[in-house]
Amino acid sequence: MNQNHAFCEECRNDTCYTVSEKTMIGNIKGAEYHYIGKEAYCASCGSRVYVPELNDSNLEQLYDTYRRENNLISLHTIRELPEKYAIGKRPLSLLLGWGEQTFSRYFDGDVPSKQYSEILLRIYYDPAYYAKLLEAKKDLLKSKSAYEKSKKAVSLLLGAENSHASKIDSAIQYLLMRCEDITPLALQKALYYIQGFYFAFYNTFLFSENCEAWVHGPVYRDIYFRYRNYRFDPIHATESLPAIETFADSSPYIALTASETAIFDSVINNLCCYSGKILERFTHSEAPWLCTRGDLPLSAPSNRIITQEHIGSYFSAVKSKYNMVTPNDIRSYAQAMFESL
Repeated sequence: MNQNHAFCEECRNDTCYTVSEKTMIGNIKGAEYHYIGKEAYCASCGSRVYVPELNDSNLEQLYDTYRRENNLISLHTIRELPEKYAIGKRPLSLLLGWGEQTFSRYFDGDVPSKQYSEILLRIYYDPAYYAKLLEAKKDLLKSKSAYEKSKKAVSLLLGAENSHASKIDSAIQYLLMRCEDITPLALQKALYYIQGFYFAFYNTFLFSENCEAWVHGPVYRDIYFRYRNYRFDPIHATESLPAIETFADSSPYIALTASETAIFDSVINNLCCYSGKILERFTHSEAPWLCTRGDLPLSAPSNRIITQEHIGSYFSAVKSKYNMVTPNDIRSYAQAMFESL
């Protein structure tokens, strides 16, 4: 507990107060949201006292919860954008074709619409997209120096991606090259099963990225924004991230070990033969997604992280239950899941 001073209406005096946390309920646009807020109590009589700073903090917590549960960009992420791309708030707003003060309002706490939120999320998670936008709209900027400074920043980001392609990018490129018509939904499920079965067989996780329990199953957030425009259409292998585009011209499997390839091939052969919607039904009946969602309604948005502990323990138990000896034995689990639908 923290101690400070505030005016107590009961004691009619400035008094010390204590702060405690509690679950609060707020209402935004006709919907209730539960969040952890703070209340202050007079140390002398126990009455609640008003502290402006706590009230402001509670409002921030309420709106943070609203953003999370509606898959809107967080205030923290918005405030990282100008620094990430070395561009001012007004120039960024102009670059996006918005009013000059629009991004500044979001930076100060206004909640963007779903459409504007998705645009901001895309440029945050996809430097290649931002680089194209910067080049196409540079004439909207009021100074050449703003363009050059931002171009240098995004070039450094893309250079870092090219030299440090993550394992999940290698997995995506392999899946796109091997699967003729994989959709974003199926791709997400394939990555999730690769992560789980790789741990089951080799007792280590392949991907460092977090997996979240979204409405349609496990989702890697960055990957969602990378390919979201495909919607229900298959992803083209030649349109992957710049970090791994060069693989298509040489060997797309150069970064993979034999054990990784074995898991990838088995997931492709035994799970990617099903549609994304069928795989979604698989994951909806599995403990990692179910436990992470908890008591959330089926259609409620969520960014809750499916912990590695959940994934690891579940797939290790699957390996044991189905007496799997080699990755090819993933077939027995896939068949059992399909037959149970």
